[in-house]
Amino acid sequence: MRNASTWWIIAFLMLLFDFYVYQAIKTVSQNSTDRAKWIIQIAYWGISIATLACLLSLPYIQALQTNKIFRNYVFAIMVGLFLAKMVGSTFFLIDDIRRLFAFVFNKVSTSKVDTAASDNNIPRSTFLSWIGLGIGGGLFGTLLYGFSNKYKYQVTRVPIAFSNLPKAFKGLKIVHISDIHSGSFNDKAAVNHGVDMILKEKPDLILFTGDLVNDRYEEMHDYIDVFDRLKAPMGVFSTLGNHDYGDYVAWPSESAKKQNLENLKRVHAQLGWKLMMNEHTIFEKDGEKIALLGIENFGAKGRFPKYGRMQDAYPGTEAIPFKILMSHDPSHWDYQVTKEYKDIDLMLSGHTHGMQFGLETPYFKWSPVKWMYKQWAGLYEEGQQKLYVNRGFGFIGYPGRVGILPEITVIELV
Repeated sequence: MRNASTWWIIAFLMLLFDFYVYQAIKTVSQNSTDRAKWIIQIAYWGISIATLACLLSLPYIQALQTNKIFRNYVFAIMVGLFLAKMVGSTFFLIDDIRRLFAFVFNKVSTSKVDTAASDNNIPRSTFLSWIGLGIGGGLFGTLLYGFSNKYKYQVTRVPIAFSNLPKAFKGLKIVHISDIHSGSFNDKAAVNHGVDMILKEKPDLILFTGDLVNDRYEEMHDYIDVFDRLKAPMGVFSTLGNHDYGDYVAWPSESAKKQNLENLKRVHAQLGWKLMMNEHTIFEKDGEKIALLGIENFGAKGRFPKYGRMQDAYPGTEAIPFKILMSHDPSHWDYQVTKEYKDIDLMLSGHTHGMQFGLETPYFKWSPVKWMYKQWAGLYEEGQQKLYVNRGFGFIGYPGRVGILPEITVIELV
């Protein structure tokens, strides 16, 4: 929100798409009555201008940045329209390339392709225009449908075998959740239902891998009495994610930002969760031990910060035969864990949300987020080490889910 010039550039690109898409709309409506054409024109440009006005207001009006309805739904609709126009424009571009080749051919050919071409007026393809508008509109409709899926929690059961797991911990049941993003919630009853689903599993241990809020600790005020219900015999442990630090807010001062983080740490304590800040804890049962390590956010992609310090969390666990690491960002896995800490048996992450958009079947899974994150959802292995990436309990940016549902992971160690 801080860089207004970026939003002006985005608005300019959207305006270009608006003009490009409008050419296709004119093509498919060319046989309509004058009144119908007028209605289409007013409706199209009315929506486009309103979208641009909202977009350009965003960096200047603080109330819009904090308004939950605007930030979740209005902004998501704007992004959806932009994506729909961008996808549709791919087909319009194909048509324009076809027209360009036809134009060049008619210029150099002694025989004309058709009468229209002889006048250097090669018409747009109504078929490709309809295809582009149909696919773009279908994408936008799918995104609207996804609004209804944001609280459809799915329980994913993942038995994971380790040859070095101490016998005393065989069958240990862990519930792993991540990315609550309480600032996006608007249905407390639905969130309570998700917590009920977790408690129904009767886990031995509950692990939360970061992003409790979108930006500000106050976002948890209405949900403390929801998440403080999470209890487990071995405890509830948590880490911080990239959104928990308030890095995406223009704070009035650095001290205000630091105070927000300190207040958020207190929220974890209010919930009864043990927040792990580059540290570890050791569980002992029947004389056998396992270690749980938790670090602050450590991102190896883009501009995500590296607050996590394995050099602080790891010492003291060297002799423990089995280790679990909580680290919010899965890019930490390839960047450091598999290279420098090969005795970390299981790493738990979140962060990607599976982009809240994709396709998953028993045989195939895909999301655009895979182009940025090699490990983005589910279980991964590297030698004897394993990584599980939770798809996220909450949502942010887009207030919905398409194909990638919110997840409660039940891991059983065997």
